[in-house]
Amino acid sequence: MAKVLVIDDDPTMRLVLERNLQLQGHEVTVAADGAQGWQLAQAVQPALVICDWMMPGLTGLEVCQYLRRTPELATTFFILLTSRDQVADRVQGLDSGADDFLVKPIDPSELQARVRAGLRLHQLNRDLQVQKQRLEDELKEAEAYVRSLLPAPRLQGDVTAQWVFVPSTELGGDCLDYFDLDEHRFVFYVIDVSGHGVGAALLSISVLNLLRSGSVMDMTQPGAVLALLNRFFPMEHHKDKYFTAWYGVYDRRNRCLTYASAGHPAAVLWHDRQVESLPGQGLAVGMFPEVTYPEQQRIVPAGAQLYLFSDGAYEIPVGANGELWGREALLQVLASGSDPHTLLQQIPHMVGGWPDDLCLVQIGFA
Repeated sequence: MAKVLVIDDDPTMRLVLERNLQLQGHEVTVAADGAQGWQLAQAVQPALVICDWMMPGLTGLEVCQYLRRTPELATTFFILLTSRDQVADRVQGLDSGADDFLVKPIDPSELQARVRAGLRLHQLNRDLQVQKQRLEDELKEAEAYVRSLLPAPRLQGDVTAQWVFVPSTELGGDCLDYFDLDEHRFVFYVIDVSGHGVGAALLSISVLNLLRSGSVMDMTQPGAVLALLNRFFPMEHHKDKYFTAWYGVYDRRNRCLTYASAGHPAAVLWHDRQVESLPGQGLAVGMFPEVTYPEQQRIVPAGAQLYLFSDGAYEIPVGANGELWGREALLQVLASGSDPHTLLQQIPHMVGGWPDDLCLVQIGFA
């Protein structure tokens, strides 16, 4: 048995529909006009609505539009009752959100068949909504877990570090970390796994845990670290997922930054109110075996700040034609030398969620 709402200003039609639907075993509520029907729809929350098109006051199309804008009624199956049988009329009804049509005069067998079909689709939509909500809940749990693994901000000392991490609606594979390797050297990196979903997040966590263990490689050599990751994480063993990375080691004794990149966006060094790109030359990790990752060095001026970020920080759609915000626009924002939380406010915000993970790290050097 299902809840069915009948909306029609013709008392005879209401009676015919009510009796036929009750014979099918449904719980039927009737309304004499569109306004009353809309009120009853909100109160009853029916699985299916049969509504006359032409009524005084609120028309059937308007009732349908109201339902479609109401989240708790979004899966309600809506049958439009009409004497119109032209293609243009059906197109107009479908554009307004109607799921099906019944043409007057009504054949009882057709009514029963269309109601059965509509209720099957309604149940399918409800099941999909439940699965969608379950998936969203699982993604939120995964996001919370990833966030719990990220390092705490370092706001004091000769090397400071702050970050912002904004996951996409589907969760992605961005990850970051930094820590003191010993009393002289400070390690920091950002990685970005291809694709989205829990699989990408799990791969990024695997990389983070391996690097944090420090037991399988010389963490002071960026090129060697990336080369070893390339051997450990071939994409054919991880459902064709690869990842980019930017890895740096800062030596306090000589203020020397040694770094290497695996296909990752160039880091940006801010000093003297200017920005300088620090690109690498290596390919993404996991794509090809025996790849080498050349190391580069840069003496870091006092008071400088280094920004690491994923491409989600600038590959953001901002135009109706799909134009991207772009790296140059991000560099103009970074030129202020502000902290990541302040910078995030200047990055275009996506209504309904970010298309990709956004990761932005700031390393400060006293």
